[in-house]
Amino acid sequence: MPVQRSSQQLTLHSFGEISRFLREDVADDESRQLRESLGALSEQIDSVVRIRRTSTDTADIIQGVEALAACIREHQFFISGLGSGWHGLYEFGSYQGALRELRRALDQWQQTLQRRSSRERDSFDAFELLAWRTLGEALLLIDMYEQGGHLSSELPGPHVDPAGAVTRMLGWLGRWRR
Repeated sequence: MPVQRSSQQLTLHSFGEISRFLREDVADDESRQLRESLGALSEQIDSVVRIRRTSTDTADIIQGVEALAACIREHQFFISGLGSGWHGLYEFGSYQGALRELRRALDQWQQTLQRRSSRERDSFDAFELLAWRTLGEALLLIDMYEQGGHLSSELPGPHVDPAGAVTRMLGWLGRWRR
């Protein structure tokens, strides 16, 4: 079901704005559930970034990072259970990869926090950049699915005659042996 969006909704400047956007314009139940899960993830990212920017208490920041790690795991579990219409999209694999990278960056940031490393700022910046990229990948995935991209993955592919393929392969092997 195509969903029309105004150009105002396409400019999102904070993790909180992404969360609010995700509560709008739902196409189907799986899309709604993904939006809710992604909204929770976005809110958790917003929370940990806010804590990092306003607090100097490393224990508070680490607690936020641990909560975010649990939220990412829960979200990854959720998306693995989505239907084939989602899994058939190229953007789905890209999004899963972005989530894995985000998780690695979060782990790296957590390690620098625990060691009180001077590289903590760099790790945080890398994490924040990957958080934006990951949420961008998610929005693209949702958009492609809701604009009908999931339909193309459900179309039957070209018919392949297995006997013909085997015959061609045996012919190729026969030529190679000579």
